[in-house]
Amino acid sequence: MLLWLAEWLQEYINAFQVFQYLTMRGILSVLTALAISLLVGPWLIRKLNEHQIGQSVRDDGPQSHLSKSGTPTMGGALILIAILVSTLLWGNLANIYIWIVIVVTAIFGAVGWVDDYRKVVEKNSRGLPARWKYFWQSVGGLGAAGILYFMADLPQQTQLFIPFFKNIAWSMGPLFIVFAYFVIVGTSNAVNLTDGLDGLAILPTVLVGGALGVIAYLSGHSHFAEYLHIAYIPGAGELVVFCGAIVGAGLGFLWFNTYPAQIFMGDVGALALGAALGTLAVIVRHEIVLFIMGGIFVMETLSVIIQVTSFKLTGKRVFRMAPIHHHFELKGWPEPRVIVRFWIITVILVLFGLATLKLR
Repeated sequence: MLLWLAEWLQEYINAFQVFQYLTMRGILSVLTALAISLLVGPWLIRKLNEHQIGQSVRDDGPQSHLSKSGTPTMGGALILIAILVSTLLWGNLANIYIWIVIVVTAIFGAVGWVDDYRKVVEKNSRGLPARWKYFWQSVGGLGAAGILYFMADLPQQTQLFIPFFKNIAWSMGPLFIVFAYFVIVGTSNAVNLTDGLDGLAILPTVLVGGALGVIAYLSGHSHFAEYLHIAYIPGAGELVVFCGAIVGAGLGFLWFNTYPAQIFMGDVGALALGAALGTLAVIVRHEIVLFIMGGIFVMETLSVIIQVTSFKLTGKRVFRMAPIHHHFELKGWPEPRVIVRFWIITVILVLFGLATLKLR
């Protein structure tokens, strides 16, 4: 939106030409989303407290969590507002990829909001029934996957690329839609499973989102893409603005969500952010790198699958509690130790994921 204004103003004042630079708009997107989060956050926390929209805590989990009962939740709405406003202000709204990630984020955010609302406000412990939750997630995931498939006009836009190998690319054909669907929906639910401790999910989301912004910038630049032997995706560079908004909004939210949390993200934030990361990775053709950088999300999801499968088949549990962050808590790790160690692991994995750009 402001890009169009800057284009008009630069006819009269050359200084406004600086807003044409993608890197500048990416930085401004970070700062705008951060400012929105920091300014709106205290007001939102007060309103949630006034309306007693607080988190319910399971009594079969770590006893230290019982004190968290009543902490305001649904704070993910703050993140989504900051992301969407910042993106609309600084993004090129003629870019189709910008609208795809915006719509996917909004759809998954709406699913999470309904689920949170029913649990917290209506006191319905079931929330949104699982079949309806997955139905609407599937609508968003399949919709995005289908649009990306049918609008693709270059082979690399639907190929699967393997890190470390510069000449290996599998043309998936219509299977691209199925694959992209599972990446988007799977990442959404993986981030949601990780969101169980103060700040545990949001900083890895910020780190992975920032890294995907770097990849989007490189993928959208023909010379960089050719030099690094990665897929050139025309227009993907504009996603830097959206990724910057994730970084800014996430850091702003972390200001209030860090231990001990003043507000929780809720499904409205976790489902939306996970879907956004999955969609970004699909667009820039770095799904496997997403799985590497988001290794914490993968580990949390696998721990739940292993726990459920083991209990159903043998009646025994592999972990003291799943997702795995609760396992470490029940082993005696203080909550801040679990959080910070998972953050450190994410930093290492993100750096490793970025290293795959050159190690080909």
